[in-house]
Amino acid sequence: MIKEIIKKIREALFTNENKQSKEKPTMTNKTVGRFPDPHEFEVPAELKGWEEMYPSHQLFSSDREEWEKNQFWFQDKIHAPEAIPPLDHIFQEAWQISLSQYTTRVFCIPPAQGIAQRMVGCYLYIAAIAPPPEEIIGQKAQRFEKRVFPVFKDYDNLWDKWLVKFKALGKEMDELTVPKEMPDFIPEEDVLPVPKGCYVSYDIMEGFDRLVNMMFKGWQYHFEMLNLSYLAYLMFTDVARKLFPGISESSIGKMVAGAYVAMFRPEEELCQLSRLAHSQRGVAEILKSDSSADEKIEQLESLTDGRNWLEHLNNVKTPWFYVSCGSGWYHHEGSWITNLEIPLSYIKGYLEQLDNGETIERSLDKIEKERDEIVAEYRGLIKTDEDRKTFDDTYDTIRSIYRYAEDHLFWVEHWFHTIWYSKVREFGQLLVNSGMLNEVDDIFMFNRYEIPEILTELSTGWALGIDIPMRSEHYKAKVAKRKEILEAAQKWNPDPALGVPPEEVAEPFTIMLWGITTDRVQEWLKGVDADAGDVSEIKGFASSAGAAEGPARVLKRLKEIVEVQPGEILVCASTNPSWAPIFTKIKGAVTDIGGLTSHAAIVCREYGIPSVTGTGVATTTIKTGDIVRVDGDTGEVTIVERVA
Repeated sequence: MIKEIIKKIREALFTNENKQSKEKPTMTNKTVGRFPDPHEFEVPAELKGWEEMYPSHQLFSSDREEWEKNQFWFQDKIHAPEAIPPLDHIFQEAWQISLSQYTTRVFCIPPAQGIAQRMVGCYLYIAAIAPPPEEIIGQKAQRFEKRVFPVFKDYDNLWDKWLVKFKALGKEMDELTVPKEMPDFIPEEDVLPVPKGCYVSYDIMEGFDRLVNMMFKGWQYHFEMLNLSYLAYLMFTDVARKLFPGISESSIGKMVAGAYVAMFRPEEELCQLSRLAHSQRGVAEILKSDSSADEKIEQLESLTDGRNWLEHLNNVKTPWFYVSCGSGWYHHEGSWITNLEIPLSYIKGYLEQLDNGETIERSLDKIEKERDEIVAEYRGLIKTDEDRKTFDDTYDTIRSIYRYAEDHLFWVEHWFHTIWYSKVREFGQLLVNSGMLNEVDDIFMFNRYEIPEILTELSTGWALGIDIPMRSEHYKAKVAKRKEILEAAQKWNPDPALGVPPEEVAEPFTIMLWGITTDRVQEWLKGVDADAGDVSEIKGFASSAGAAEGPARVLKRLKEIVEVQPGEILVCASTNPSWAPIFTKIKGAVTDIGGLTSHAAIVCREYGIPSVTGTGVATTTIKTGDIVRVDGDTGEVTIVERVA
């Protein structure tokens, strides 16, 4: 069994490098069948100076030109659907190291390698590294067998330990002390009878270093079992395709649906709060009003039922409102805990649905029944005991470990990142109070390598003890310029990919998570060469079965999620877990990026909504108001009627 699985993994993972052209390509933006050369790309003039915002090792370089030119780079709209502010870029650095090391050095998945990153005009491009030589693949395979399968067998116990460890790290971060200002003099108790030794000048520099290190540590934890959950899905899908030729991707997805995962918990809490409010007329009327969140809370506090409802709200806010209003990857998104307008707007929508007699919760009983029925149906087709055991073994593994693919999202990208943003803002407040910056969030306009320089300058000026002029105007001017660059970048639609497309895309994590396949790349090329207005049909992954037709709602900024109306087709770069409440509103979903294990694919299957993922060009081809038809069985999206 193990040898057969390793064989399957190697077959699925191995990309034949000999299929790639060995000739040095001469590429231009007009070259047919290729994307722009990564060393010759053009960005809008308004983005001049964007390179200074990011670490130099993440830029395309003449020192690595030949290697970079031979890679296929595609825009990572899962982790970075928008232009990236400098400090928010830390998450990209952190996941690149962690994801890659677990594949190459820890669990040694043969012959998968890591994911390289490069920044282009404030957007992130990534490339899957080609397999190593056969000798290295063999060395990895020996370690893989010893390291991976014990984790599969002991997953539940390991998950419990992981959660304890990760929560402890979040608590440590939350308890980090950041001074609000630099004191005129050190307090007496820190000098006598024994000097403290280290003071605020050291504390702020050491504190930011700790904050950075804890973020990297959190992301080291993040991938502790995530790649294995994708691997388990790969193993199960390989077995299913072998036993049931022609089985649809949607049917495979239904077999693993219906998990009780943390990422759905915030939405479940909103549903319970909505039902509680619906049973109390006065509370419901306040929450359905167009008043602001603060006004609603003030009105609720004047009612006995309202105070009772607010008590329930406060009981669930920690940790379940530590969820980003978007993806968790951008500081400007905010979170439910800091922006109650978002969860209260969801509750308003739920109350209106309840008034209409509609169901607001995902039907887990229905999902589980469909799952059990389809598993039993296919299992009944198996002819031999050996094949039946192979199916049962891989199915039990995926059912056990696959929930981690969604569970980790809440604890890392949402809960942990929310704490991080809060602590960074405390440093931002210190810099504002010290006259170094104008606004708290201006600190996000500097990358993680630059902020220590600012804090060092602040510590130095304070330590000198006189009014030494510091470079506050220099930093403020840099903030203003970078905000202009990011604003211009948001209006730009960069190419979906750079470099030479491979003849065959076979790396499974690239296919399963990002939705990059050989066919998808060819569709991207057609979309790049064609005028968006001439395209009437685009293709992607058939990620969730069914068909739906309706007006499109194209989201290019995560904050636009509140504009989604009932009956619309959601069109976006990728979906995010915090959007779960709108999945009871929409008819279907279409994304630029994402494979069968992306959030969009998973959540649409959970809600029974048709979806097509990984189209590459949906957000640039479709406009809000276009009438579109989504076919989650064929992976086709048709623009039936365009808005004027």
